[in-house]
Amino acid sequence: METVYLDNAATTPMRKEALEAMLPYFIEQYGNPSSIHGASKGPRTAVREARDTIARTLNADSSEIFFTSGGTESDNWALIAGAEMCSPKGKHIIVSAIEHHAILETADYLEKRGFEVTRVPVDGDGIIRMDILEKSIRPDTVLISVMTANNEIGTIEPIKEIGMLAHEHGILFHTDAVQAYSHIPIDVQDMQIDMLSASGHKFGGPKGIGFLYVRNGIRLPPFMHGGEQENGRRAGTTNVPGIVGMAKAAELAHADLEKNIAHMKELRDHYIERVEKEIPYCRLNGHRTQRLPGNTNFSFRFVEGESLLMSLGAEKVYISTGSACASGSLDPSHVLLAIGVPHEVAHGSIRASISERNTMEEIDYAVDALKKAVERIRSLSPLYDDFIKKQKEA
Repeated sequence: METVYLDNAATTPMRKEALEAMLPYFIEQYGNPSSIHGASKGPRTAVREARDTIARTLNADSSEIFFTSGGTESDNWALIAGAEMCSPKGKHIIVSAIEHHAILETADYLEKRGFEVTRVPVDGDGIIRMDILEKSIRPDTVLISVMTANNEIGTIEPIKEIGMLAHEHGILFHTDAVQAYSHIPIDVQDMQIDMLSASGHKFGGPKGIGFLYVRNGIRLPPFMHGGEQENGRRAGTTNVPGIVGMAKAAELAHADLEKNIAHMKELRDHYIERVEKEIPYCRLNGHRTQRLPGNTNFSFRFVEGESLLMSLGAEKVYISTGSACASGSLDPSHVLLAIGVPHEVAHGSIRASISERNTMEEIDYAVDALKKAVERIRSLSPLYDDFIKKQKEA
Protein backbone atom coordinates (compact mmCIF):
# COMPACT_ATOMS: atom_id res chain seq x y z
CA MET A 1 0.00 0.00 0.00
CA GLU A 2 1.44 3.39 -1.00
CA THR A 3 0.38 5.49 2.00
CA VAL A 4 -2.32 5.48 4.66
CA TYR A 5 -3.11 9.00 5.84
CA LEU A 6 -4.80 9.01 9.25
CA ASP A 7 -3.98 12.53 10.44
CA ASN A 8 -7.07 14.31 9.17
CA ALA A 9 -7.57 16.14 12.46
CA ALA A 10 -4.32 18.00 11.71
CA THR A 11 -5.30 18.80 8.13
CA THR A 12 -7.22 17.28 5.25
CA PRO A 13 -6.31 17.11 1.57
CA MET A 14 -8.13 19.79 -0.35
CA ARG A 15 -11.07 18.64 -2.42
CA LYS A 16 -10.48 18.88 -6.16
CA GLU A 17 -13.83 20.63 -6.53
CA ALA A 18 -12.70 23.28 -4.04
CA LEU A 19 -9.50 23.88 -5.99
CA GLU A 20 -11.39 24.11 -9.26
CA ALA A 21 -13.79 26.64 -7.74
CA MET A 22 -10.84 28.74 -6.55
CA LEU A 23 -8.81 28.90 -9.77
CA PRO A 24 -10.79 31.60 -11.64
CA TYR A 25 -10.25 34.02 -8.75
CA PHE A 26 -6.49 33.75 -9.09
CA ILE A 27 -6.08 34.35 -12.81
CA GLU A 28 -9.36 35.54 -14.33
CA GLN A 29 -11.58 37.28 -11.82
CA TYR A 30 -8.72 38.70 -9.79
CA GLY A 31 -10.32 42.03 -8.89
CA ASN A 32 -10.46 43.24 -5.32
CA PRO A 33 -14.07 42.89 -4.13
CA SER A 34 -13.69 46.10 -2.11
CA SER A 35 -13.09 48.13 -5.26
CA ILE A 36 -16.00 49.89 -6.98
CA HIS A 37 -15.18 49.24 -10.65
CA GLY A 38 -16.43 46.42 -12.87
CA ALA A 39 -13.55 44.03 -12.15
CA SER A 40 -14.67 43.76 -8.55
CA LYS A 41 -18.23 42.62 -9.29
CA GLY A 42 -17.49 38.92 -9.91
CA PRO A 43 -15.28 38.46 -6.83
CA ARG A 44 -17.74 40.41 -4.67
CA THR A 45 -20.61 38.21 -5.83
CA ALA A 46 -18.55 35.06 -5.17
CA VAL A 47 -17.81 36.17 -1.60
CA ARG A 48 -21.47 36.95 -0.97
CA GLU A 49 -22.54 33.54 -2.27
CA ALA A 50 -19.87 31.81 -0.17
CA ARG A 51 -21.12 33.63 2.93
CA ASP A 52 -24.65 32.46 2.15
CA THR A 53 -23.43 28.87 1.73
CA ILE A 54 -21.58 28.83 5.06
CA ALA A 55 -24.56 30.38 6.84
CA ARG A 56 -26.94 27.70 5.55
CA THR A 57 -24.77 24.92 6.98
CA LEU A 58 -25.19 26.40 10.47
CA ASN A 59 -28.80 27.61 10.27
CA ALA A 60 -27.41 31.13 10.52
CA ASP A 61 -27.87 34.38 8.61
CA SER A 62 -25.20 35.38 6.12
CA SER A 63 -24.70 38.67 7.99
CA GLU A 64 -23.46 36.60 10.95
CA ILE A 65 -20.49 35.05 9.07
CA PHE A 66 -17.12 36.82 9.18
CA PHE A 67 -14.17 35.44 7.25
CA THR A 68 -10.80 35.12 9.01
CA SER A 69 -7.43 33.49 8.39
CA GLY A 70 -8.45 30.34 10.29
CA GLY A 71 -9.49 28.85 13.61
CA THR A 72 -6.73 30.43 15.68
CA GLU A 73 -7.62 33.95 14.59
CA SER A 74 -11.32 33.24 15.11
CA ASP A 75 -10.67 31.97 18.63
CA ASN A 76 -8.49 34.95 19.49
CA TRP A 77 -11.05 37.38 18.11
CA ALA A 78 -13.96 35.79 19.96
CA LEU A 79 -12.20 35.66 23.32
CA ILE A 80 -10.28 38.94 23.32
CA ALA A 81 -12.89 41.12 21.65
CA GLY A 82 -15.74 39.38 23.47
CA ALA A 83 -14.09 39.83 26.86
CA GLU A 84 -13.21 43.46 26.19
CA MET A 85 -16.70 44.24 24.89
CA CYS A 86 -18.28 42.83 28.06
CA SER A 87 -15.68 44.18 30.50
CA PRO A 88 -17.94 46.97 31.86
CA LYS A 89 -20.22 44.20 33.20
CA GLY A 90 -17.42 41.99 34.54
CA LYS A 91 -13.99 40.52 33.88
CA HIS A 92 -14.48 36.83 34.58
CA ILE A 93 -14.44 34.22 31.80
CA ILE A 94 -14.75 30.43 31.86
CA VAL A 95 -13.08 27.85 29.60
CA SER A 96 -12.72 24.09 29.81
CA ALA A 97 -9.44 22.50 30.88
CA ILE A 98 -9.06 20.65 27.56
CA GLU A 99 -9.40 23.52 25.11
CA HIS A 100 -7.06 23.92 22.15
CA HIS A 101 -4.01 26.09 22.84
CA ALA A 102 -5.61 28.82 20.70
CA ILE A 103 -8.12 29.23 23.52
CA LEU A 104 -5.96 28.39 26.54
CA GLU A 105 -3.10 30.71 25.59
CA THR A 106 -5.53 33.48 24.72
CA ALA A 107 -7.09 33.02 28.15
CA ASP A 108 -3.60 33.32 29.66
CA TYR A 109 -3.15 36.57 27.73
CA LEU A 110 -6.43 37.91 29.07
CA GLU A 111 -5.34 37.10 32.62
CA LYS A 112 -2.31 39.35 32.10
CA ARG A 113 -4.74 42.04 30.99
CA GLY A 114 -6.64 41.90 34.28
CA PHE A 115 -9.31 39.31 33.55
CA GLU A 116 -9.97 36.30 35.78
CA VAL A 117 -10.19 32.88 34.13
CA THR A 118 -11.74 29.71 35.53
CA ARG A 119 -10.67 26.47 33.84
CA VAL A 120 -13.39 23.88 34.42
CA PRO A 121 -12.27 20.23 34.66
CA VAL A 122 -13.65 17.32 32.67
CA ASP A 123 -14.53 13.76 33.66
CA GLY A 124 -12.56 10.67 32.68
CA ASP A 125 -14.18 10.64 29.23
CA GLY A 126 -13.36 14.27 28.56
CA ILE A 127 -16.87 15.65 29.08
CA ILE A 128 -17.00 18.96 30.91
CA ARG A 129 -18.25 18.77 34.49
CA MET A 130 -21.54 20.64 34.15
CA ASP A 131 -22.00 20.81 37.92
CA ILE A 132 -18.66 22.57 38.33
CA LEU A 133 -19.33 24.78 35.33
CA GLU A 134 -22.58 25.97 36.88
CA LYS A 135 -20.94 26.58 40.25
CA SER A 136 -18.16 28.55 38.53
CA ILE A 137 -20.59 31.16 37.21
CA ARG A 138 -20.36 34.45 39.09
CA PRO A 139 -22.18 37.79 38.81
CA ASP A 140 -19.16 39.14 36.89
CA THR A 141 -18.91 36.19 34.46
CA VAL A 142 -19.23 37.55 30.92
CA LEU A 143 -18.02 34.79 28.60
CA ILE A 144 -17.94 30.98 28.45
CA SER A 145 -15.89 29.16 25.79
CA VAL A 146 -16.11 25.38 25.44
CA MET A 147 -15.04 23.49 22.32
CA THR A 148 -17.66 21.51 20.39
CA ALA A 149 -15.40 18.44 20.17
CA ASN A 150 -11.88 17.86 21.41
CA ASN A 151 -9.13 17.79 18.81
CA GLU A 152 -7.14 15.03 20.55
CA ILE A 153 -9.60 12.58 22.07
CA GLY A 154 -12.65 13.42 19.95
CA THR A 155 -15.12 13.76 22.83
CA ILE A 156 -18.20 15.79 21.86
CA GLU A 157 -19.28 18.26 24.54
CA PRO A 158 -22.90 18.98 25.61
CA ILE A 159 -22.95 22.25 23.69
CA LYS A 160 -26.70 22.86 23.76
CA GLU A 161 -26.81 22.44 27.55
CA ILE A 162 -23.87 24.82 27.95
CA GLY A 163 -25.51 27.37 25.67
CA MET A 164 -28.75 27.20 27.64
CA LEU A 165 -26.89 27.58 30.93
CA ALA A 166 -24.94 30.57 29.64
CA HIS A 167 -28.06 32.32 28.38
CA GLU A 168 -29.94 31.68 31.62
CA HIS A 169 -27.29 33.84 33.26
CA GLY A 170 -26.97 36.40 30.45
CA ILE A 171 -23.47 35.21 29.48
CA LEU A 172 -21.97 35.09 26.00
CA PHE A 173 -21.19 31.57 24.75
CA HIS A 174 -18.43 30.79 22.26
CA THR A 175 -17.48 27.38 20.93
CA ASP A 176 -14.36 26.33 19.05
CA ALA A 177 -15.87 24.07 16.39
CA VAL A 178 -12.70 23.65 14.33
CA GLN A 179 -12.74 19.85 14.69
CA ALA A 180 -16.50 19.47 14.56
CA TYR A 181 -17.73 21.75 11.77
CA SER A 182 -18.61 19.76 8.62
CA HIS A 183 -18.09 16.49 10.54
CA ILE A 184 -21.18 16.53 12.76
CA PRO A 185 -24.42 18.55 12.47
CA ILE A 186 -24.31 22.00 14.11
CA ASP A 187 -27.32 24.30 14.44
CA VAL A 188 -26.35 27.57 16.12
CA GLN A 189 -29.97 28.47 16.83
CA ASP A 190 -30.95 25.19 18.45
CA MET A 191 -27.64 24.93 20.33
CA GLN A 192 -27.82 28.56 21.53
CA ILE A 193 -24.34 29.43 20.30
CA ASP A 194 -23.37 33.10 20.21
CA MET A 195 -19.98 32.73 18.51
CA LEU A 196 -18.39 29.81 16.67
CA SER A 197 -14.92 29.30 15.14
CA ALA A 198 -14.09 27.10 12.15
CA SER A 199 -11.14 26.50 9.82
CA GLY A 200 -11.29 25.56 6.12
CA HIS A 201 -8.47 23.04 5.95
CA LYS A 202 -10.15 20.71 8.44
CA PHE A 203 -12.87 19.68 5.97
CA GLY A 204 -11.31 19.70 2.52
CA GLY A 205 -10.85 23.43 2.02
CA PRO A 206 -7.63 25.42 1.69
CA LYS A 207 -5.33 26.42 4.52
CA GLY A 208 -5.22 30.02 5.71
CA ILE A 209 -8.97 30.62 5.68
CA GLY A 210 -11.68 30.24 8.31
CA PHE A 211 -14.66 32.06 9.73
CA LEU A 212 -16.21 33.31 12.93
CA TYR A 213 -19.96 33.14 13.38
CA VAL A 214 -21.23 36.02 15.52
CA ARG A 215 -24.92 36.10 16.43
CA ASN A 216 -26.78 39.18 15.23
CA GLY A 217 -27.10 41.75 18.00
CA ILE A 218 -23.58 41.09 19.32
CA ARG A 219 -21.49 44.04 18.18
CA LEU A 220 -18.11 42.36 18.52
CA PRO A 221 -15.28 44.93 18.26
CA PRO A 222 -12.86 44.59 15.33
CA PHE A 223 -9.83 42.37 15.84
CA MET A 224 -7.96 43.54 12.75
CA HIS A 225 -7.80 47.30 12.13
CA GLY A 226 -7.05 49.23 8.97
CA GLY A 227 -9.95 48.70 6.59
CA GLU A 228 -13.70 48.34 6.20
CA GLN A 229 -13.76 44.72 5.04
CA GLU A 230 -16.18 42.26 6.67
CA ASN A 231 -18.65 45.03 7.49
CA GLY A 232 -15.93 47.01 9.25
CA ARG A 233 -15.21 44.17 11.69
CA ARG A 234 -12.10 42.52 10.17
CA ALA A 235 -9.69 44.61 8.09
CA GLY A 236 -7.50 43.13 5.37
CA THR A 237 -7.80 42.40 1.67
CA THR A 238 -10.46 39.75 1.13
CA ASN A 239 -9.05 36.29 0.39
CA VAL A 240 -11.49 35.55 -2.42
CA PRO A 241 -10.01 32.22 -3.62
CA GLY A 242 -9.74 30.90 -0.07
CA ILE A 243 -13.30 31.91 0.79
CA VAL A 244 -14.68 30.34 -2.38
CA GLY A 245 -12.73 27.11 -1.82
CA MET A 246 -13.79 26.82 1.81
CA ALA A 247 -17.45 27.37 0.94
CA LYS A 248 -17.33 24.74 -1.80
CA ALA A 249 -15.74 22.23 0.59
CA ALA A 250 -18.37 22.99 3.24
CA GLU A 251 -21.18 22.63 0.71
CA LEU A 252 -19.92 19.22 -0.40
CA ALA A 253 -19.25 17.99 3.13
CA HIS A 254 -22.75 18.89 4.30
CA ALA A 255 -24.41 17.41 1.21
CA ASP A 256 -23.01 13.99 2.19
CA LEU A 257 -22.82 14.51 5.95
CA GLU A 258 -24.98 11.57 7.06
CA LYS A 259 -23.29 9.16 4.65
CA ASN A 260 -19.82 10.36 5.66
CA ILE A 261 -20.61 10.02 9.36
CA ALA A 262 -21.85 6.45 8.91
CA HIS A 263 -18.75 5.49 6.90
CA MET A 264 -16.29 7.04 9.33
CA LYS A 265 -18.01 5.48 12.33
CA GLU A 266 -17.76 2.05 10.71
CA LEU A 267 -14.03 2.48 10.13
CA ARG A 268 -13.47 4.04 13.55
CA ASP A 269 -15.27 1.27 15.42
CA HIS A 270 -13.41 -1.41 13.45
CA TYR A 271 -10.09 0.23 14.30
CA ILE A 272 -10.99 0.45 17.99
CA GLU A 273 -12.26 -3.13 18.12
CA ARG A 274 -9.15 -4.58 16.53
CA VAL A 275 -6.74 -2.55 18.67
CA GLU A 276 -8.49 -3.50 21.89
CA LYS A 277 -8.66 -7.19 20.93
CA GLU A 278 -5.18 -7.58 19.47
CA ILE A 279 -2.90 -5.19 21.36
CA PRO A 280 -2.71 -5.74 25.14
CA TYR A 281 -2.22 -3.02 27.76
CA CYS A 282 -3.85 -0.26 25.76
CA ARG A 283 -6.38 2.37 26.76
CA LEU A 284 -8.98 4.12 24.59
CA ASN A 285 -9.02 7.81 25.46
CA GLY A 286 -12.20 9.83 25.19
CA HIS A 287 -15.86 8.90 25.32
CA ARG A 288 -16.54 5.56 23.64
CA THR A 289 -19.60 6.69 21.68
CA GLN A 290 -19.97 10.44 22.24
CA ARG A 291 -16.97 11.19 20.06
CA LEU A 292 -16.22 12.49 16.58
CA PRO A 293 -17.01 9.85 13.94
CA GLY A 294 -13.42 9.74 12.69
CA ASN A 295 -11.45 10.05 15.93
CA THR A 296 -9.48 7.38 17.79
CA ASN A 297 -6.94 7.99 20.52
CA PHE A 298 -5.09 5.18 22.30
CA SER A 299 -2.43 5.05 24.99
CA PHE A 300 -0.08 2.07 24.98
CA ARG A 301 1.87 1.15 28.11
CA PHE A 302 5.63 0.68 27.81
CA VAL A 303 5.71 2.54 24.48
CA GLU A 304 6.74 6.06 23.49
CA GLY A 305 4.36 7.77 21.11
CA GLU A 306 7.20 9.32 19.12
CA SER A 307 8.73 5.87 18.57
CA LEU A 308 5.38 4.59 17.33
CA LEU A 309 5.10 7.50 14.91
CA MET A 310 8.52 6.77 13.44
CA SER A 311 7.83 3.06 13.15
CA LEU A 312 4.46 3.63 11.50
CA GLY A 313 5.94 6.29 9.24
CA ALA A 314 8.42 3.72 7.94
CA GLU A 315 5.38 1.68 6.89
CA LYS A 316 3.81 4.77 5.24
CA VAL A 317 1.11 5.06 7.91
CA TYR A 318 0.73 8.68 8.95
CA ILE A 319 -0.86 9.47 12.32
CA SER A 320 0.01 11.83 15.18
CA THR A 321 0.58 11.94 18.92
CA GLY A 322 -2.11 14.60 19.38
CA SER A 323 -2.52 18.24 18.42
CA ALA A 324 -0.39 19.32 15.47
CA CYS A 325 -0.08 22.74 17.12
CA ALA A 326 1.78 21.18 20.06
CA SER A 327 3.76 18.53 18.17
CA GLY A 328 7.08 20.14 19.04
CA SER A 329 6.45 19.86 22.76
CA LEU A 330 8.02 17.10 24.86
CA ASP A 331 5.40 17.54 27.59
CA PRO A 332 2.53 15.03 27.76
CA SER A 333 -0.81 16.21 26.42
CA HIS A 334 -2.72 18.48 28.78
CA VAL A 335 -5.89 16.81 27.49
CA LEU A 336 -4.77 13.30 28.48
CA LEU A 337 -3.59 14.48 31.89
CA ALA A 338 -6.95 16.23 32.40
CA ILE A 339 -8.86 12.96 31.87
CA GLY A 340 -6.64 11.10 34.31
CA VAL A 341 -4.14 9.33 32.07
CA PRO A 342 -0.93 8.80 34.11
CA HIS A 343 2.01 10.90 33.02
CA GLU A 344 4.10 7.93 31.86
CA VAL A 345 1.19 6.37 29.94
CA ALA A 346 0.24 9.66 28.28
CA HIS A 347 3.62 9.68 26.56
CA GLY A 348 2.62 6.47 24.76
CA SER A 349 -0.46 7.89 23.05
CA ILE A 350 -1.33 8.22 19.38
CA ARG A 351 -4.30 9.71 17.54
CA ALA A 352 -5.59 8.25 14.30
CA SER A 353 -8.13 10.55 12.65
CA ILE A 354 -10.14 9.03 9.83
CA SER A 355 -11.85 10.77 6.91
CA GLU A 356 -14.57 9.77 4.50
CA ARG A 357 -11.85 9.00 1.93
CA ASN A 358 -10.28 6.22 3.99
CA THR A 359 -11.11 2.56 3.32
CA MET A 360 -11.45 -0.56 5.45
CA GLU A 361 -8.37 -1.97 3.71
CA GLU A 362 -6.36 1.04 4.88
CA ILE A 363 -7.62 0.66 8.45
CA ASP A 364 -6.62 -3.00 8.55
CA TYR A 365 -3.20 -2.20 7.12
CA ALA A 366 -2.71 0.53 9.74
CA VAL A 367 -3.71 -1.76 12.65
CA ASP A 368 -1.42 -4.52 11.37
CA ALA A 369 1.46 -2.03 11.23
CA LEU A 370 0.58 -0.70 14.69
CA LYS A 371 0.59 -4.21 16.20
CA LYS A 372 4.04 -4.92 14.80
CA ALA A 373 5.39 -1.57 15.97
CA VAL A 374 4.09 -1.96 19.52
CA GLU A 375 5.44 -5.51 19.77
CA ARG A 376 8.86 -4.46 18.47
CA ILE A 377 9.17 -1.44 20.78
CA ARG A 378 8.03 -3.41 23.82
CA SER A 379 10.51 -6.20 23.02
CA LEU A 380 13.29 -3.66 23.56
CA SER A 381 11.89 -2.37 26.86
CA PRO A 382 13.33 -3.76 30.11
CA LEU A 383 10.36 -2.27 31.96
CA TYR A 384 7.97 -4.29 29.84
CA ASP A 385 10.09 -7.41 30.31
CA ASP A 386 10.00 -6.99 34.10
CA PHE A 387 6.25 -6.34 33.99
CA ILE A 388 5.57 -9.55 32.05
CA LYS A 389 7.74 -11.58 34.43
CA LYS A 390 5.80 -10.25 37.41
CA GLN A 391 2.51 -11.01 35.67
CA LYS A 392 3.58 -14.62 35.15
CA GLU A 393 4.72 -14.95 38.76
CA ALA A 394 1.48 -13.55 40.15
